[in-house]
Amino acid sequence: MKKIEFDPKELKNSKRIFKSATPKYTLDWYVKWTASVVLLSAFTVRGIPEYSFYDAILSILGLALWLWVSILWKDRALMLLNGVGLILVTRNLIMSLLV
Repeated sequence: MKKIEFDPKELKNSKRIFKSATPKYTLDWYVKWTASVVLLSAFTVRGIPEYSFYDAILSILGLALWLWVSILWKDRALMLLNGVGLILVTRNLIMSLLV
């Protein structure tokens, strides 16, 4: 399949050509996609009681990576969401290990 090349002026002014909001193949791009895959992996085992430890570990890793991305992007809403999520999931893991 041949990739279509667009003129920079056409890209800037077009409402029909899809443009990604973030640059591709940069450090934050790789971290973002890795974090997303890790979190999706955690979601796949979330409902299985025998795998709750793996769910917590994968969730902590995914949230930490997304927190890193939010810091790179200087996005306070994502920092808050992933920071609080990281604290809560970590606390839940620690509490489950102590019981």
